[in-house]
Amino acid sequence: MSKPLSQHSFFDGSYLGDRARLAPTARLECKVCWHVYDPAEGCEAWQIPPGTPFNALPDHWRCPVCDGARDAFMVLDGGTPDLPAVMRPAPVDPALERQLAEAPGTFEAVFREIHAAKMKGVPFVNGTLGVKAVGFRIHDGRVMGVLVTPWFMNIVLLPNAADDWSTLKTGDRELIDFPSGAYEFLAANRPETGPYKACSLFSPMFDFSSMLQAVETAEAVIPGLLDPANREDGTRSGEIRRRAEAEDAARAAAEAAADEAAGNAPRPRATAPAEMSRRALILGPSAADQLRDGAA
Repeated sequence: MSKPLSQHSFFDGSYLGDRARLAPTARLECKVCWHVYDPAEGCEAWQIPPGTPFNALPDHWRCPVCDGARDAFMVLDGGTPDLPAVMRPAPVDPALERQLAEAPGTFEAVFREIHAAKMKGVPFVNGTLGVKAVGFRIHDGRVMGVLVTPWFMNIVLLPNAADDWSTLKTGDRELIDFPSGAYEFLAANRPETGPYKACSLFSPMFDFSSMLQAVETAEAVIPGLLDPANREDGTRSGEIRRRAEAEDAARAAAEAAADEAAGNAPRPRATAPAEMSRRALILGPSAADQLRDGAA
């Protein structure tokens, strides 16, 4: 006879949700994406300093690669026995924790109302999608996340208690630097949410054929945004641009051969390849192609 499942079931090999089981030096691996949390290294994406054990991570911490919950981690090994004195992360501002807990629901409620009222029947609305706040977390002292609606997908950045964004005018532009690079944000302000800044990733949303596809893309945004490997001078970003240039060159060569075979005049060529979009740099080299193919 099989054992009844407890209220909180965990996979075999996990730490069973009991942080007391973990040694301060233990390394843990995400069951979903195999990302390893090593206390000796900390977590740059979440600004966790080296020397922080898994059982001292703040409650809002999630896998920086796939955004999985901490319960999806399993013990990999005991880590480095001679790890220096363990550092505890600085306590998170309770006001930020409260904002993190409340912001997703607030944004979802506001934009669901907009969807039902002002956006009903508008041609550029993707009727297969809904409104969802995805991947909200605290980074660099501010709450941020991704807002998915049937007509746009934006990165949303909220002010902290020390910020005065009340004087910002809607549409004011600002370049904000993240580990993966600098991105343009526009100021916005709604009575229900207060002032915030938004970076557009998709608008309209016809690249997506389902809400699941849109949410899965949104879940990859913040980890990609906070990944230094995606910087323009980084290896992954450089590979993205090299691949784009190679594809443009191959396409141009094929078109030139076809024109020559058909006896047509050569087509005009762009003097330089188009700059890669911010979403391609964040999500990876084939994201746009995969989305287009999925929507076709």
